Amino acid sequence: MTIWKFPLTCAAKAAKTVKTGQSRPKTTPVSNEDQMHSLKTLSAAVFLGLSALTLPAQAEITINIDSPVIEPMPFAVPDFIDEGGAGEYATNIARVVAADLAGTGLFVETPKDAYISRITSFDAPIAYPDWQAINTQALITGAVQAGGDRIVVKFRLYDVFTGAPLGDGLQFAGTPGTWRRMAHKVADAVYSRITGEGPYFDSRVVYVAESGPKNQRQKRLGVMDYDGANIQYLTDSSSIVLAPRFSPAGDRILYTSYASGFPSIYLMDVASLQTRNLGELPGTMTFAPRFSPDGSTVVFSLEQGGNTDIYAMDIGSGQMRQLTNAPSIETSPSYSPDGSQIVFESDRSGTQQVYIMSASGGEAVRISGGKGRYSTPVWSPRGDMIAFTKQNEGRFHIGVMLTDGTEERLLTASFLDEGPTWAPNGRVIMFTREGAGAGGQAGLMSVDISGRNLRQIPTEGPASDPAWSPLLQ
Repeated sequence: MTIWKFPLTCAAKAAKTVKTGQSRPKTTPVSNEDQMHSLKTLSAAVFLGLSALTLPAQAEITINIDSPVIEPMPFAVPDFIDEGGAGEYATNIARVVAADLAGTGLFVETPKDAYISRITSFDAPIAYPDWQAINTQALITGAVQAGGDRIVVKFRLYDVFTGAPLGDGLQFAGTPGTWRRMAHKVADAVYSRITGEGPYFDSRVVYVAESGPKNQRQKRLGVMDYDGANIQYLTDSSSIVLAPRFSPAGDRILYTSYASGFPSIYLMDVASLQTRNLGELPGTMTFAPRFSPDGSTVVFSLEQGGNTDIYAMDIGSGQMRQLTNAPSIETSPSYSPDGSQIVFESDRSGTQQVYIMSASGGEAVRISGGKGRYSTPVWSPRGDMIAFTKQNEGRFHIGVMLTDGTEERLLTASFLDEGPTWAPNGRVIMFTREGAGAGGQAGLMSVDISGRNLRQIPTEGPASDPAWSPLLQ
């Protein structure tokens, strides 16, 4: 499959609604990349064309995510215009954009039956008073053209109450199989322009797909879009798999497998699905792996002789070095984004708590200080927070704290919440929630870092151990 990148040009009518007399860049393809039409396409990012109009932004509507009270912003996404051969793509892309934005809890969609104006042409002037009358603040218009093995999607974002575009028009081009990614790209651009935060919709999640009774659960690795669509399976259920983790480039996955009868760390190449054991050592168990920020090193737990410590391994050479040396259980290590520190859990104080040490090992400092047990810490990609699982008074919570342990905030509470993973922009957390009793099923949930907008992620069956990919390119 081939992907193009080129500018979005403006017709005269569109120019009149924003600003006239602007020069228009020529259409210039910049890259071609072949992809397979199979599970192997999970490997490498489907590069979608992004380019900006030369028309400057003239207005600004914003949402402050950190505000203690947020009134969702009304927005409208009329079906995109079919400019030839688009068929259902025009409607489907608009619906994915709307679902992405509404799913954040920061936006609320204006119902179609409230529309006064209809968007009949991508280049037609916007009837701002008609959208103002129904209290729509942000308007997204788009168009789709499809033919052969190519689909082109373009959009513009308007600030309705100031009557001006917000930011530049963008255009994406690729094969029909990438239409959902193009929709996520549109939503990402809108979300980032209005909130000022980084995008996260165009990303994937690897997780453990479960089946069978709770006491004899079968597990295999699955991967899906962040919203639960496009599920594909990476392994069979012949052996138990746990704790998958994407590499910083999204091209490899670390996970723990019981294929040998004991837990051991495996590395999977996402393009080929080939796997290899990362140094199985007789008499040991290895688990809880995670990549370093540059992808060259794996940090993990190794159990030997009844004692569990944290080790780091150079993936290329296989050389290992021990980072902790204590009679306690040290596990769930996670690097800081700059690779200089590692956060981990340890019961050296008598209960599970969260500690930070240098990435080269040495003395660790405890940062958790509240009541209860703390586990599965993971550093935010922004570097400002650490997410964790907390157990206290018979309840499990997902929480966040600053990297010095202050400003702890619990985001959830249930019978069993565990295993947080950060969205690429560091503003949303996904985790596992499991119900009580023999019939309780594990599922995936997400919540933003304010504790608002708790949502269930749809999967084909019980699911656990999610790990977010980096933003796709």
